[in-house]
Amino acid sequence: MQTNLADFIRNTREGEEADAILRACVHCGFCTATCPTYQLLGDELDGPRGRIYLIKQVLEGAPVTAKTQQHLDRCLTCRNCETTCPSGVKYSRLVDIGRKVVEQRVQRPFMERMQRLLVREGVSRKAVFGAALAAGRLVKPLLSPAMQDKLPVRQPAGVWPARSHARKMLVLDGCAQPAMAPNINAATARVLDALGVQLLVAPRAGCCGALRHHLNEHEAALDDMRRNVDAWWPMLQDGTVEAIVMTASGCGATVKDYGHLLAHDAAYAARAQQVAAATRDLSEVLAEFEAELALRTRLNERVAYHPPCTLQHGQQIRGKVEAILRAVGVDVVLCADSHLCCGSAGSYSLLQPELSRQLRDRKLASLADTGASTIVSANVGCSAHLQTGTQTPVMHWIELLDRALN
Repeated sequence: MQTNLADFIRNTREGEEADAILRACVHCGFCTATCPTYQLLGDELDGPRGRIYLIKQVLEGAPVTAKTQQHLDRCLTCRNCETTCPSGVKYSRLVDIGRKVVEQRVQRPFMERMQRLLVREGVSRKAVFGAALAAGRLVKPLLSPAMQDKLPVRQPAGVWPARSHARKMLVLDGCAQPAMAPNINAATARVLDALGVQLLVAPRAGCCGALRHHLNEHEAALDDMRRNVDAWWPMLQDGTVEAIVMTASGCGATVKDYGHLLAHDAAYAARAQQVAAATRDLSEVLAEFEAELALRTRLNERVAYHPPCTLQHGQQIRGKVEAILRAVGVDVVLCADSHLCCGSAGSYSLLQPELSRQLRDRKLASLADTGASTIVSANVGCSAHLQTGTQTPVMHWIELLDRALN
């Protein structure tokens, strides 16, 4: 694709990156076939190819309108198009650049700005989000049905093992997961403890930065990332820990990108690159122990596995969760459209509720067709979103493994 970037972005770091991405696109349209919003809406501008054209026009100086913003807002950033693209177009990076420029040019309505502010600052702060969930549960009967659906069932945090091991790894506590599903990290700690690995939490680490980044608060997101690098670096540098484990694939996709996102920061570039290199999805860590797990436990159960977009498209990790669960006797099935997004997509379910519900219901119908009595996933956002539309239990896959092992 030929480009002629406008003066405001030509010869800038973001302009050069956007130019290279735009030039890689050959207009083939393969991406539209796997785009969830294009499938729902049938509008070229609500598919990756159409959004690429919109971003190209914006970066070349064309007028920017609220309609442009709407089409970019509707993108889930599921990155299915990147998996499909034969030319390797890095669409997610381009849409981040395009959204940032559009956000600067188009003033959102007041209520929309307030909603995004509440989501950005409320969810990304662990204490605030936890308090909001607790308050919501107290007044749940007074809330609208839509808001009641968003409140996850309160679950207890399991016991964190106290044993020390020579092998140690860090885990990101995160922002939303501790309040929504505190047992996920505890279950991870118990499983790794049984395998001779101690899981540690760095107290100063917090939100991975994904939420602010995808809501166009890029500088604030970079501050989140720097804080996490500072929290993890000492234990990585002195060899106390060998890896950083991610139990939420959405966070994992972002932390693995720290090297790129902080590459322009001379004070953090090298450390961010090493943090990203040390980051492992939980399935990558436990793949090492697959044979041992197979000898230690058997769990005869049929489950439907929903692979999050941030795992299969963002991190390009496929098959590992299924292999681990099958090694311990679980009958794991994938639904017919397992490559498609469930509609959660971080803050998307809050900001684009109608499209999000449609995608959720389609996904749940496909999962129900498997006949499985339990649904498992690898990202708390996906699990919570799916649970709002079904009575079938939805859990993180590590909780299933923990139940078998302990």
